[in-house]
Amino acid sequence: MSRTGSLAASPGTRVGSGPAPVRTGSVRAGWPLYEFALTAMLMFAVVTVIRWVLDPASPFFLADFQQALLVVGALTGAMVCGLILSPWGRLSGAHMNPAITFALWRLKFFPGRTVVVYVFAQLCGSLVGTVLARLAWGPAVARVGYGAVAAAPSWDGWAVFAAEGACLVPVTLMIGFFLAHPARERWFPWVLAVLVCAIIAVLGPLSGGAANPARQFGPALMSGTTAYLWIYLVAPGLGAALGAAAHHRMTAPSYGYGR
Repeated sequence: MSRTGSLAASPGTRVGSGPAPVRTGSVRAGWPLYEFALTAMLMFAVVTVIRWVLDPASPFFLADFQQALLVVGALTGAMVCGLILSPWGRLSGAHMNPAITFALWRLKFFPGRTVVVYVFAQLCGSLVGTVLARLAWGPAVARVGYGAVAAAPSWDGWAVFAAEGACLVPVTLMIGFFLAHPARERWFPWVLAVLVCAIIAVLGPLSGGAANPARQFGPALMSGTTAYLWIYLVAPGLGAALGAAAHHRMTAPSYGYGR
């Protein structure tokens, strides 16, 4: 079986169909460009799906918001899985999420000096992907707020912060598990797809269910819905840090989790 794909990859390290560790080497110069392109493609797809299922004028409009979120979640999860397994994803790692990049750094599987470059590429990709969706689908994209997520009116900022941060804890633990058990890494893209779908379906009506700074960045800037933008940018990274700390605790010598 060909072993070419990763959440994190580096010259001279093993690269597999799931997350492959970056322990020492450096990220190659072109890889942030792949992250930019992958994130742009993801955001174009997300905004496109939202345009078709949440615009009342669309022939595919779903009046049941929970049903619409399930469709958005399933298609987003499938897109994430496909991009991870794509040729570019197998090179850059297909993080497409600053919180994932941050999690890999805190898990000691990604070089810290490259975090800022990857995050910048992902945020730029978010904006470009959203703009491309607007160019492709016209005013209908504006009618659905460019795909920006929004919290329930009954949820205040701190509740949104807690939810958007907390959902990254299990995601980071899952990443850590596959990094600690490389023989099972081929399942990583599929498990992540299910988690993405679940987060969108469960948190979508509550906190918005972005769980990804890049997911909200482009749509928020384009739609002007920036009131809670700082929360969607900061909370997932904090959750990733907590998840990484829990992973290190669970893989300490007194535990058997990482063996």
